[in-house]
Amino acid sequence: MNRAISNWSPQSWHHKKAVQQVDYQDEAHLSSVLSQLRKHPPLVTSWEIEGLRKQLAEAASGQRFVLQGGDCAESFEDCRVEFIKNRLKILLQMSVILIYGLKMPVIRVGRFAGQYAKPRSDSTETRNGVSLPSYRGDNINAAQFTQEARTPDPDRLMQAYYCSAIQLNLVRALADAGFADLHNADNWNLSFAQEAPYIDRYHSIIRKIHRALDFAKTVSDHPIGGLGQVTFFTSHEALHLPYEEAFTRDVVHANATYNLSTHLPWIGKRTLFDESAHVEYMRGIRNPIGIKIGHDMSPDDLVMLARHLNPLNDLGRLMVISRMGASKVEDCLPRMIDAIQRAGVNVLWCCDPMHGNTETASGGIKTRKFENILSELESVIDIHGRMNTILGGVHFELTGEDVTECVGGASGVEEEDLNQRYHSTVDPRLNVSQSLEMALKIAQKYQEFEII
Repeated sequence: MNRAISNWSPQSWHHKKAVQQVDYQDEAHLSSVLSQLRKHPPLVTSWEIEGLRKQLAEAASGQRFVLQGGDCAESFEDCRVEFIKNRLKILLQMSVILIYGLKMPVIRVGRFAGQYAKPRSDSTETRNGVSLPSYRGDNINAAQFTQEARTPDPDRLMQAYYCSAIQLNLVRALADAGFADLHNADNWNLSFAQEAPYIDRYHSIIRKIHRALDFAKTVSDHPIGGLGQVTFFTSHEALHLPYEEAFTRDVVHANATYNLSTHLPWIGKRTLFDESAHVEYMRGIRNPIGIKIGHDMSPDDLVMLARHLNPLNDLGRLMVISRMGASKVEDCLPRMIDAIQRAGVNVLWCCDPMHGNTETASGGIKTRKFENILSELESVIDIHGRMNTILGGVHFELTGEDVTECVGGASGVEEEDLNQRYHSTVDPRLNVSQSLEMALKIAQKYQEFEII
């Protein structure tokens, strides 16, 4: 129910420091687009958001596990049936492995249907002596290096809304219509990945699950209900504050205010600071929210932020997503966990092992090494184990496509392979084979023995 938020409104962020925002040439055009968006139907419902809050509270208590994954930055071009289905397939495959290995339900949260804006280190990009605005995501400008493409266009916000709605419509239809039924798990196969390492181990898990389901059906003499439907929740970085404000709605029956553009918005590392407009905006909405923390955040600042964003200390409200890097996590994360424990603050701990391990390959291409991603994740699991706390989820940038963007893993992608199928416009993603292998490694780490 409604709990009064002191001195907050959907517009109060305007009085704080807003970084990573967009300079539009035509403010009247922007205002017109935002006015239209405020009149459009929401993308998600308050009931779905409340359902996610409940499940996240259970994850924080060790009863569920969060699998959050998807593109670093969505593109309008990828708003296509096969691309959407392939992404769902790899998330389903990973979630089945985690359910089987961890022996608990998995909450599937996609970085999709809204992940169109990206923060950038520099406001401009220079090539051959020519400087243009940086590419900030498809809802702001285009990736092509021309003045026209890089000029922020308010109409792209409307296109982002329509692409998000299209994706959500297809995801909900597939999730409700048997696409995700465990009995039909063979339909999740991606044709190009059938020779991938670890695919046989995945199929072995599916066969064991099928045998268990057949046995249960035989014993009960009735079909097992609920297997034909799953729920996919959406998430994105709430970076473009005017867009987020347009979808901030008062819900009468709940007597609360929600961001109805997504189920789980998060604050990125670059916008997480004292007097941040993004922190101010997020503190007043009812959604569960995430915060990305790096190795350079002080434990005291983390506690202060957690109390500010979750003053009632509700379980399931705040997800703390650590992204520190394989070489720094052992030194930094224990101090963060200890501070939260001593303060008695309720959070859901999640690990993003991607962003702290980004590097530049010898050819100048941005990449990540599979072994560093895995090393950070395994260290985080060990740290939580030593400190008797719960790692409630993982957060990956991944794709259901056959890309060569991250090196390493059993698939054998090397630096010289990066140019073959490097399709990301911003950050490198795990491909299907690497994602599948990562899920198996997580399950093995938790069990500390081979799961097959």
